[in-house]
Amino acid sequence: MSLRINDEAPNFTAPTTQGTINFHEWIGNGWAILFSHPKDFTPVCTTELGYMAKLEPEFKKRNCKIIGLSVDPVDNHAKWAKDIQETQGYAVNYPMIGDEDLAVAKLYNMLPASETGTSEGRTAATNATVRSVFIIGPDKKIKLTLTYPMSTGRNFDEILRVLDSMQLTARYKVATPVNWKDGDDVIIVPSVSDDDAKTMFPEGWKTVKPYLRVVKQPS
Repeated sequence: MSLRINDEAPNFTAPTTQGTINFHEWIGNGWAILFSHPKDFTPVCTTELGYMAKLEPEFKKRNCKIIGLSVDPVDNHAKWAKDIQETQGYAVNYPMIGDEDLAVAKLYNMLPASETGTSEGRTAATNATVRSVFIIGPDKKIKLTLTYPMSTGRNFDEILRVLDSMQLTARYKVATPVNWKDGDDVIIVPSVSDDDAKTMFPEGWKTVKPYLRVVKQPS
């Protein structure tokens, strides 16, 4: 069964570069990003994990933990992390899951449930679909899921932008328009009446259409 937005993120226990974790317990009361890559010691993934290492302080500011995953052994992750720091300039301080038995990849539908064997002998090509991003909320529900092709590096600035949007819209009855960035105007959700909006947004808003009311970002 495929995972959809608002499904509970499947829990699991797995070894990582920072010890064995229970995923839900590791998340705690904050947000989390689980992102996977097909294979250690590959070029695109090296740039991606380095960039996430650079962004980790920004995610921490937003009470969001990040964790990587591939079907490689944990020992390989630790060795590869040295290459990442050397070539990308940032140390990987977040945990990386070693999913040698493919259990988490199958649990999150990155590999078919019928897939057999272990990580031994597998290549980046056979792991091509293990290249997903999941944003998980404090309620342990999936808020976003994305899967990219191997040849295209992911835009993790966009993941940070989406997190900003989701955290804002979880606090206020607003939605964010196309290409929104933190600080831009937002949209009052249609379920809020004009009378209620006067209380929520006392400084007023611009009515473009009855269903499109633009307001300054609340804070």
